[in-house]
This record gives sequence, C-alpha cells and structure tokens, in this order.
Amino acid sequence: MTPAELASVVLAAAHAVFDQRGLDRAALPASTVVERPRNPEHGDYASTLALQLSKKVGVPPRKLATALADELGRAAGVKSVEIAGPGFLNIRLDAAAAGQLARMIVEAGSEYGHSDRLAGEKINLEFVSANPTGPVHIGGVRWAAVGDALSRLLRATGAQVGTEYYFNDAGSQIDRFARSLLAAAKGEPAPEDGYGGAYIAEIASEVQARRPEVRSLDDDAAQEIFRVEGVALMFDEIRSSLRDFGVEFDTYFNEKDLHDRGELDLALARLRQQGHLYESEGATWLRTTDFGDDKDRVLRKSNGEWTYFAADCAYYLDKRERGFERVVIMLGADHHGYIGRMKAMSACFGDDPERNLEILIGQLVNLLRDGAPMRMSKRAGTVITLEDLVEAIGVDAARYALARYSSDSPIDIDIELWTRATRDNPVYYVQYVAARTAGVARNAAEVGLVPGDAEAFRPELLDHEKENELLKALAEFPAVVATAAELREPHRVARYLEESVAASYHRFYDNCRVLPLGDEEVTDLHRARLWLNNATRTVIANGLHLLGVSAPERM
Repeated sequence: MTPAELASVVLAAAHAVFDQRGLDRAALPASTVVERPRNPEHGDYASTLALQLSKKVGVPPRKLATALADELGRAAGVKSVEIAGPGFLNIRLDAAAAGQLARMIVEAGSEYGHSDRLAGEKINLEFVSANPTGPVHIGGVRWAAVGDALSRLLRATGAQVGTEYYFNDAGSQIDRFARSLLAAAKGEPAPEDGYGGAYIAEIASEVQARRPEVRSLDDDAAQEIFRVEGVALMFDEIRSSLRDFGVEFDTYFNEKDLHDRGELDLALARLRQQGHLYESEGATWLRTTDFGDDKDRVLRKSNGEWTYFAADCAYYLDKRERGFERVVIMLGADHHGYIGRMKAMSACFGDDPERNLEILIGQLVNLLRDGAPMRMSKRAGTVITLEDLVEAIGVDAARYALARYSSDSPIDIDIELWTRATRDNPVYYVQYVAARTAGVARNAAEVGLVPGDAEAFRPELLDHEKENELLKALAEFPAVVATAAELREPHRVARYLEESVAASYHRFYDNCRVLPLGDEEVTDLHRARLWLNNATRTVIANGLHLLGVSAPERM
C-alpha cells in the first residue's frame, strides 16, 4: 500500500465517521496526506486529520481521533491504529498490505513514481543559454545538469514541457568575439576587451580552412566572415558538448531571429498599448517602477539601438505567444538583479509575474583538486569548462554532483571524492545499489530462483523489520518526485536515493538473505525477497534516470 492509497483509506474512514455522527461532509478535505513518523516505533505512517477537522466540526480532536481510529482499524491492510498526543493517528499496516508494494513497483516499471500532479501545465524551461563566445563554463554546466533533471521531473508529473536554449548571437559580445578571431588569424594579441584561450586560435584556424578567401579580404569584410562562421562553429561545439553530457533541447532559439522578424517592434507596440512606455531624452523607456523595479528601463536608445532588455521583452512575449503559460528561466548568481526588472516586465505585458514568470538563481561551483579550487582551463584559459569537469570525474558523477545540492547553495566538487570507488562517494554509493540489485537478480536466476507469477507472490512473508523499512522507503518515491518537481528541487531525488533507498537496501541486504545457501531449497520467502530486491532496482533506476545518471548492472 502506497502513502497515497493509505491516505485515501483514511479519508474514506473520515467519510464513514461523519455519516455516522451526522456531521457536515463539506468540512472534509478533497484529499489528505499521511506521513512517515520520525520515530519508527510510532508506526508506519501518521495522520493529523483529526486535528485538522476538530475546530471545523466542533468535536474535540482526541474524541474525533478515537472515532477515526475505530473505523480505520477495520480497513483492509491496516494492522492497528494508535492515538497519540492531542489527536495524532499512528498507523501500522499488516505485512501483506505493505509487501504488495513490491509487486506494484515491479509491474509499473519505469512508470513508477510518475503522476499527473502537474497535468495541464504548459511550461517553457530555459537553461544554460551560454553566449556563443566560448565553451560552456562550469556555472553553465550546473544549469545543464539541474535544468535537464528538472525537465524530466516536470514531465514525470504530467506537465507539458518545452526545453529551450537562448542563443545570444547578436550584440556587442559577438563583435568582440569576431574581432578576437580576426586578431588570432593575423597572429596578433586578442583585443583588450576580447576573448583569449586556445579555443579562439582553433576556431580562427577552422574558419580559414573553410573560407580561405578570408585571408585576402579587408578587416571589415574578414571580421564579418569570422563572426558568421565563428559563431556557427562555437555553437556547434556547445551543442555537441551538451549532447555528450546527455542534454538535448527541444528548441535552440536565436536572438538574431527576434531582430530579423521584427519581434522587438512587436513587443514595443504591445507595451505601448498597455500604457507603460514613455519617451525621454530621445530614448524609449519602460515604466517598470510601477511594478516594483528599482528604476525604469531603456528599451531603445536615443541613437535608435535596441538594448539587451528590449530583446528580453521580445523573447518573453514570443514564449507566451507560443502558448506557454509558465516561463521558467534559470540564471547564474551574477544575474540576481534581473529578477526585479523581469518580473516588472511581465506585469507590464499584463501577466501575473507570480504565475507566468519564474526565475531560478544558481550559485557558484568550484572544482577542487588537492583541496584547492582549479582556476584555469587547459583550453579556455580563464574558466573551468564542461569538458574539464567531465574529464576530471566523468559524466555520471558530474551530473549527480551538480544536481545533488540545492541550486541556491554554492558547491565545491572535490575531484578525489567524486572519483573514489567507496561508499563516501555519493554517486558510487547509489550506483552500487543499482549494480548489486542487478547482480542479485542474475545470481538468483543461476540457482533457479525466479520471482514467479505475480499471483503466487506472498507479500505477507515480508515481515522483517528491515524489509518493512525498505518498503516504506520505496513507497515514498512518488511523493518525492512530485515535491521535487513542484519546488524545482531535483536535489531532493538524489538525497532520497542516498539517505532513504540506498541506506535501507544495504540494511535489508545485510539482514535478510535473498539467495538460498548451498543446497537449501528455494522457498516463497526467497521469492518474496527477490520481488523486493527487484522493486528496489526499479526505484533506483527510475530515480537516477530523472537525474540523467545511469543505473549500471555491474560495477
């Protein structure tokens, strides 16, 4: 029995009690929750429903709890109900009801943990969006891991998600990039405001190989070729490195398209229609202070040039016009000041900033070697890149390490720790359970132990304390997934896999033998435990998949 199923049983008992006592059913909630008590001695699950309803119906909470306990105690699968404190219900399930979960998980397979909690929501999720002026640096890699995991979580809870990479291929940073390529091609130092690093020389060389005529052109014409070809090469490299990291986007959106299609003019017209534009000193301003921003923002300068914020406005409007009800944008720590202006911009379009726009800020990441932060990349010269991180610890460890912590917390990734094949390495600790459960299943097959027909499965045999503990851990997975999606916190899945599932499985494995010893006869208990082993494999694999991490069968 899952927590959701038990919650339905508790609510059904409440309906029966209300009918018996002539109480108004309108006071009953549409749904309720049961939770695991902090102290396992208090039972398998706990409910505060009596406390929640007491004031509404004018019945003392403990008296109401007594009636609920009497009714709930007669429900199938409930072993006992105890009343604690002012009216808490501590519930114990019988072994058969608890053990049935193993079969349900195995039969559900990759769908276990999925729900329709966010069904009907259409979400645009933009992340990484690094400028095409260099390789993806380690801060962007954090968003690649977290953003991709979040997209998987949102889809697993029923949301319709479009992932998006905003490609800034217009503006002054692209001009500096082109000038840097031209300088490298001519054997000159990078411009003072330009870009350095070995990758610049590599791209300049590749452009010349593709377009040999560039060598005979004047600087202006050559710079334009370096701009067009260089940006294309850099973007191809970014896409390739992200793909190797397991991250693909539904849409790669070019900023230049906003300009070419006249969408900045469209956004300006819409904002003018809403009455939030004004002219001052020859420039066009958006009155964002009306919605809490610290100052109004320029959209078009007095010389006719568009500002970056004007493109932000046009891009937001484009997303909304494509039917996305919620726009989620992931930004680095240095973009914290964008929140106020972006929220105000959303309001200027007539949207609800709390509903339609969500901005997540990620903190810094340090890669440590010998206890000291690494500062220089072999290739980029100034920052640590995605390739540097993957080369140091591998894709699985990198994705797990980056998704394991709350995004608003800085991370120090210790190369020595994350490459260690020991249980203090978090990703190894979890993947080891994935491999061990697969190994147990292989070894079981070799000695003729198979789970058998689901109808012959005897869940009531799973009555050992450690079996019960593991079953309760597995039962929490759907709620963990839903909460992680709703709160935009993939790290909850990683911590759950480590602290709940992996830890419980190790204790189960140490105390409850799955395989028969020697010539020992295969019994129904062995088969029941194999079901539980395989259910654990399913949850570990599903959880790691949500983080974009593999669940190896051997280690």
